[in-house]
Order: sequence, then C-alpha cells, then structure tokens
Amino acid sequence: MKKNDLGLVHIYCGEGKGKTTCSVGLTVRACGYGLHVLFMQFLKSGDSSELNVLRNLPGIEVLGTKPIKKFSFQMTEEEKQETRTVNAQQFADMVRMLETDHYDMLVLDECLGAIEAGLLDDQVVASFLKNRPEQLEVVLTGRYPTDQLVELADYVSRIDKVKHPFDKGIPARAGIEG
Repeated sequence: MKKNDLGLVHIYCGEGKGKTTCSVGLTVRACGYGLHVLFMQFLKSGDSSELNVLRNLPGIEVLGTKPIKKFSFQMTEEEKQETRTVNAQQFADMVRMLETDHYDMLVLDECLGAIEAGLLDDQVVASFLKNRPEQLEVVLTGRYPTDQLVELADYVSRIDKVKHPFDKGIPARAGIEG
C-alpha cells in the first residue's frame, strides 16, 4: 500500500458542532488505509466517547493532555498556569514521539481552543507545523484559528452553527455530543 509523500495541514474550525467528529472520521479513514495516527486532545475530560473506539483500533495511539474538569474561563490563574505548563510539556513530548516513532497523521483536537484560551502557545504550534516531517498529515480543530495557522494550513473548513439543541437548554448527550 502506497503511503503519501506529502503531508498537508487541515483546520476544522467554527462555532458549529462536528469539528472533532470530522477529525475522528479522518482518523478512522486513515486507519482503514493502514496509516498510523497519533490523536491528541486538549481541553477535554479524557472520557469522550470517541476515545473508547480510537483506543481499540490498531494503528491509532491516543494521547491525552491533563484532563480538564471545567471551562478555561472558570479556571483560576493558578489552574491556567498549571494547565499551560502541562500542555507545553505534553506538546514537547508529542514532538519527541514523532521524531522517534513513525506516524502518518497527527490530530490535535481542540488545539485551537487551547491556543484561544491562552493554554497553548500558538508560536510553538506554528513552529512545529513549519518544521514537521514532510509526509506528516496534521489536523487541528477548534473554534477560532489564528491568522498565522490559517496561512500555514492547506485545508480550512469552517463549520457554522445554524441551530443547536444547547440553545434550547438540552445538554450534551452521551454518544452524540460527548
């Protein structure tokens, strides 16, 4: 099976539902083709339903960052600093993994949200994208990408919210939104 020689950068952004779902779908597609995927989540509790499946598929490795139990705007400055430190260390660990192990695709789920919240340095992410292995496909998700990351991307797909049950007070449902 022929692997891709050129890895591209994808951004799934916007206020609509489905950014993580898109990245999971692409992860499963890549896995089905025999590609090796490293899937890393930011700003999540670590128990999202999709992780149950991804952890059991051969060729996919799931990395979690420090589990988040509340929204970033609810964090104290001390909690934010601790999260920034952990995210920076785990991002650096991920980069080292890519240097020693072979992966065809990297998914950084909610990376853009972590940047927006000030919990991950966008310059570190941009530098990584500029210096990544040439064949590595990279997927970033989150609501609002920085201009610099948009410029570095090859695909940018905006998912807009037209309607969402949360607006009617319906909470996230297990297996559907979370």
